[in-house]
Amino acid sequence: MDQRRSGPVRRARSRRVAPVVTAAVATVALLVTQGLGQRPEGLHALEGRQLRLMAPAAPGGGWDQTSREIQTALRDRIGRVEVYNVDGAGGTVGLSQYAQLPADPTELMVTGLIMVGAIQTNHSPVTLAETTPLARLTTDYEVVVVPADSPLRGIDDLVTAMRTDLRSVSIAGGSAGGVEQILAGLIADEIGKNPSKVNYIAHSGGGEMLTTLLSGRSDAAISGLSEILPQIEAGRVRPLAVSSAERLPTLPDVPTLRERGVDVELSNWRGIVAPAGISAEEERVLEDMLMRMARSPRWQETLRRRGWGDAALAGPEFERFLASEQRRIGRVLEKLDLR
Repeated sequence: MDQRRSGPVRRARSRRVAPVVTAAVATVALLVTQGLGQRPEGLHALEGRQLRLMAPAAPGGGWDQTSREIQTALRDRIGRVEVYNVDGAGGTVGLSQYAQLPADPTELMVTGLIMVGAIQTNHSPVTLAETTPLARLTTDYEVVVVPADSPLRGIDDLVTAMRTDLRSVSIAGGSAGGVEQILAGLIADEIGKNPSKVNYIAHSGGGEMLTTLLSGRSDAAISGLSEILPQIEAGRVRPLAVSSAERLPTLPDVPTLRERGVDVELSNWRGIVAPAGISAEEERVLEDMLMRMARSPRWQETLRRRGWGDAALAGPEFERFLASEQRRIGRVLEKLDLR
């Protein structure tokens, strides 16, 4: 296995910089102190700079939603946060651009399980080893949905169709190698079909996936709950099953896959990284900012509204989790013939 592609994130890169409070760290530290402990004094706390947050996907998807919720949660605390999108290839296009940035602690990026899978599926020359992991923030479960007028009335109907002729059932979802394709493959594997033969239609963002589903170009779709919930509530799509171990409070009437005899469970996490090479002090300040945000009433309300799970984790614990996820997803992708 290619150690560079699948190995743990190299925190040592950020440790090589002496832990001196530079102008950049003073900027962020002042921002955090004022924003999280006292009334924020405005953008001059950044000496003309502000936090920038990359969502490495098209607007409308889970990373975009996460970025904009972070933007809102931090606004009253540290001032304006700029969110921008760079979509493509499960976040690896954005990652490749992000890795070229200097060691600037005001440049952050959203990452998650999808990117871990896409790096391996796309054989990306740039990996999360070129970043500094800061924090895991949320977890999200997947929902299998169909158009509201679909003849598939329940997950049993979809599974039966897949058993009868796997290639005849098209399933839309996110990027190749991402959590949606992994779930589609796991379902196929569980019902005795070849996961590599799933007729999966990949998209770089949730908005594109929804267009494919509602235009009739796919029979079903798999999406994160937070992304698809507004469409469920609007009656445009109908949920068949969720990928959680138990029914979700947000969709209490929707069965789990396991309830319907498909022994599969999968969750999607999202977190934040900074550029490689930032100092230990800059890293500490950013982790503290994110953990304070994660404990705030505003963020807790965001979790409830979005149906996200609270998965706050920072520092060495997050790095160990990330290394474990890289190994786990590598094994899953290999089993599903997606590498």
